[in-house]
Amino acid sequence: MASGIFAILDDVASMMDDVAMMSKIATKKTAGILGDDLAVNAEKATGFVSSRELPVLWAITKGSFLNKLIILPVVFVLSYFIPILIKYILIIGGFYLAYEGVHKIYEYIFHKNEDNTPETELPPVNVDDDDDLDAKEKEKIKAAITTDFILSVEIVIIALGTVLDKGLATQIMTVSFVAILATIGVYGIVAMIVRMDDFGLLLISKSKGKNSLLLTLGNFLIRMLPIIIRVLAVVGTIALILVAGGIFIHYIDVMHHLLPTFPSLIREFVAGFAGGLTALIAYLIVTGIIKMVKK
Repeated sequence: MASGIFAILDDVASMMDDVAMMSKIATKKTAGILGDDLAVNAEKATGFVSSRELPVLWAITKGSFLNKLIILPVVFVLSYFIPILIKYILIIGGFYLAYEGVHKIYEYIFHKNEDNTPETELPPVNVDDDDDLDAKEKEKIKAAITTDFILSVEIVIIALGTVLDKGLATQIMTVSFVAILATIGVYGIVAMIVRMDDFGLLLISKSKGKNSLLLTLGNFLIRMLPIIIRVLAVVGTIALILVAGGIFIHYIDVMHHLLPTFPSLIREFVAGFAGGLTALIAYLIVTGIIKMVKK
C-alpha cells in the first residue's frame, strides 16, 4: 500500500514538473499578447477622477477574472469536441478589436474638437452630472471588460496550443495558471501606472519642501503620468489593430498571404487596419440605414 501511495505522489510530482515547464513555455509564447493587453487595458483604465481610479480598475479586474472563468471551460470543451469553432470565434473577436482600434482613429480625426467648450463660456450646470458620470463610468468599464474578454480568449488559446500533446490535467492546470497570472500581472502593473501621481504627491509631502531626491522624484512622477497616459492611448490603439491583424494573418487564408516579403509587424498592422476599416464602414452603413428608416 505504501508503495502505491509513493507511486501516486511520484506521478503528481512529475505532472507538476510538466505544468511548471509548460507554463514557462506558454508564458513566453503569450508575452506579446500580454504586452498588448497591458497597453490596451492601461488606456482603458485611465480618464477617471483620482478617487474612482482604483474602484474602476478593481471592477475591470473582477470582470477579467469572470471572463477567464467563462472562457477556460468553454475553450477546453470546444477544443475537445469542435476545435474548428475556436478559429471562427477568434476571427470574430479580431474584427471587434480591429473595429475598436480604427474607430478610435476615426474619432480622433473627425470628432477631435467636438466636446471642446470655449474658454469664455462656462459649461451649463446640470443636476444630473453625477448620473451622467456614473453612466459613462459603467459604459467604459463594460467596454474594457468586453475587450479583455477577446484578448483573454487569444491568451487562453495560445497557451492551450503549447500543451495540446499533454494530458487533460496538465492542460487545465497550465492554461489556468497562465490565465490567472496574466490577469494579476497586467492589472497589477496598470494599478501602479494610474496611481503614479498619488505616489509622487506622497514623496513630495515626505520631502517637507526641501530640495531633495524625494522632491525631484515626486515631481518627475507627476509630470510623467499624463505623458505615459497619452503614449498608452496611442500604443493601446495600435495594439488593438496589431492583435487583430495577427489573428487575421494566422486564421484567414487571404490575409495569410498578404505582403509576404514585408516584416510581420507591418503585415499585421495592414491586415488589422483593413479588417477594422471594413468593420467601421459596415457599421456606418448600418447605422445610416437605421437612421433613415427611423426618419
